[in-house]
Amino acid sequence: MNDLPVWLIVVIAVAVVAVGGALIAYFRSKAAEPVEPETRPQVETKPEAEPEVEPEAEAEPETRPEAAPAAPEVETPAPTAGRLVRLRSRLSRSNNALGKGLLALLSSDKLDEDVWEEVEDTLLGADVGITDTTRIVERLRERVKVLGTRSPAELRTLLTEELTVALEPDFDRALATVSPSGEGPATIMVVGVNGSGKTTTCGKIARVLIADGHTVVMGAADTFRAAAAEQLETWGSRVGAAVVRRGEGADPASVAFDAVKAGADEGADVVLVDTAGRLQNKTGLMDELGKVKRVIEKQSPVAETLLVLDATTGQNGLQQAKVFGEVCRITGVVLTKLDGTAKGGIVIAVQRQLGVPVKLVGLGEGPDDLAPFEVGEFVGAIVDGTEG
Repeated sequence: MNDLPVWLIVVIAVAVVAVGGALIAYFRSKAAEPVEPETRPQVETKPEAEPEVEPEAEAEPETRPEAAPAAPEVETPAPTAGRLVRLRSRLSRSNNALGKGLLALLSSDKLDEDVWEEVEDTLLGADVGITDTTRIVERLRERVKVLGTRSPAELRTLLTEELTVALEPDFDRALATVSPSGEGPATIMVVGVNGSGKTTTCGKIARVLIADGHTVVMGAADTFRAAAAEQLETWGSRVGAAVVRRGEGADPASVAFDAVKAGADEGADVVLVDTAGRLQNKTGLMDELGKVKRVIEKQSPVAETLLVLDATTGQNGLQQAKVFGEVCRITGVVLTKLDGTAKGGIVIAVQRQLGVPVKLVGLGEGPDDLAPFEVGEFVGAIVDGTEG
């Protein structure tokens, strides 16, 4: 170092000082700069997946279930007690000619043979029948002769008494509502020709029974008429009576069997069985009704067999009664359309021919125009209805 020239030493010293100053200035400037926070490399993060929502199905147009047809309102049939009293005016109008004619004849100034023959003709014309007509006329002749009765009031009393006797008031006219076996429902078979109003009358009988407090099941065993089952079902729905039916042409006996079984299962009091009424072949009818009865009685004996007759058919109705009386054991008669005929004497004639009572009479088209037959009211409508 001592060998270096002075000037070189000075240059080196200046250079060192300059470099040192520059370094000091550099580091001071760095210390004064703000320190940036440490930054880490950003990691790309996926947004949290939202739960998948299934696209809503295209809304179907709102469909409302079709309203079921409203069930028919269950009716309460009118009580049967006194029905014939209520309907008596209809009997009076239709049978007025019978009572009025008889009283006019009996009140004649001279009761000779010609008058008594006219009395007979009047009774026969009213379908009283020969046997009962003869008996009534003979008794009237005797009593008029013995008693010397001639006043209208006395004659009316005599006529009332004789007609009452002819109608056999001691008959039991109540419908059978208890099974002969004492178990299960009482079964009532309803028979009659098609056209007599049999099926409609069967529905009205159900109303009579229900009005009297009984529960009823009906069997549509007239499977040869397509409309019969529908008719019966309509009648049943109106009063809450169940109806057992099958398709057209089904075996009538099987329908009757099912009806009796349904009645027993439901605890019904009475089972009404509507049967076919074809009379073209008497043997076929006998076989069919016999089979229905036998099949029913596999479960329970038949309590009653009611014959429905159209009162307007007169002597033809009596012939029908005879045929059915031979086919099955009739226990009672239902006379329809009695308000539409002046031949009320058919009540006497049919009872005489079958030896069974008329139990019900139809006196109009209304559902409750079927009335229990009452002898006193019937005779009163004929005789007393002639007053005035």
